[in-house]
Amino acid sequence: MSIQVVAEKEFFVGSPIVLEGRAPSGPFVAVFEDDGDTGFFYALNPSVEGSPFQDGVHIYNVANVSERDKPVCAAIGWAIDNQKVVLLINDYPHAIFDFDAKQGYCRSGFPPSNPSGDWSIGGHAWVESATDLFK
Repeated sequence: MSIQVVAEKEFFVGSPIVLEGRAPSGPFVAVFEDDGDTGFFYALNPSVEGSPFQDGVHIYNVANVSERDKPVCAAIGWAIDNQKVVLLINDYPHAIFDFDAKQGYCRSGFPPSNPSGDWSIGGHAWVESATDLFK
């Protein structure tokens, strides 16, 4: 996987954090948030009038994560074209946004669709080929 890591942080699952990763070039931003109850990953485009929110995917429920007493490392990495972004937790891809295709993927597949726009019309189900976007 060829990516440029723009943000990285070690934390304990369930300890609130916000990790923001701007694309090295262009308007796009990706944000990982653990609010103490859940982990979510968001796709933002600040150049859009109104709300910059484009899509969001569920990463985990804190209560369902084993070994919360061990630190983990979250990283946000962008593809060379600045159109695709991946969330890695302990170097394992958990979610991907493809800004060009307006598609989000996550291991939980939740939410099943994005009711607020034209992103991820077919849902957020994970497909292994999504990592090919970074080759």
